[in-house]
Amino acid sequence: MGYLLLILGIALWIGGHLFKRLVPAKRAAMGDKGKGLVAVALLAAIVLMVIGYRSAALVTVWVPPSFMIHISNLLVLIGFWFFALSGVAGTMSARVRHKQLTGVKSWAVGHLLVNGDLASILLFGGMLFWAVLSVILINKAEPTWERPANPSVKNDAIAFGVALVLYGIVALIHTWLGYYPFPVGGA
Repeated sequence: MGYLLLILGIALWIGGHLFKRLVPAKRAAMGDKGKGLVAVALLAAIVLMVIGYRSAALVTVWVPPSFMIHISNLLVLIGFWFFALSGVAGTMSARVRHKQLTGVKSWAVGHLLVNGDLASILLFGGMLFWAVLSVILINKAEPTWERPANPSVKNDAIAFGVALVLYGIVALIHTWLGYYPFPVGGA
């Protein structure tokens, strides 16, 4: 049952996000009421993914080498940094169009490197698929991009500081849930 809920959650997440890209006229016809409906669908998707992931039977597909933990942690931190960059005009903001989707891709790849079980591959692979597909669809629909004005290295540093704080909070939550994100014994 866990895998079914996980897959339904991923499908609902992807469908909810791509709804306006794939059928823009139908989404526009729904008006503001459609925003609420999509928000409820996305919240339901998160709940389904969490419940499905946590209850899915362990099926090991591959065993990642321990050194991947370091690479994974770096990619997750970079993912948080790109998310933070979406709110400030840093020099990286002026170079990367889809900062939040780039953050999701970095986060997903980082998790795929250290989780070789089927549920993780479905969850993080599904999120990676969604982020890549979203970038393609957005770029196709809106081929031009206006870069942020007045990018600042200072804002890059501020965004990185925000990313470090968020990373620390998420690491604490992972630890609380029983998933210690840092190598033990210098692995």
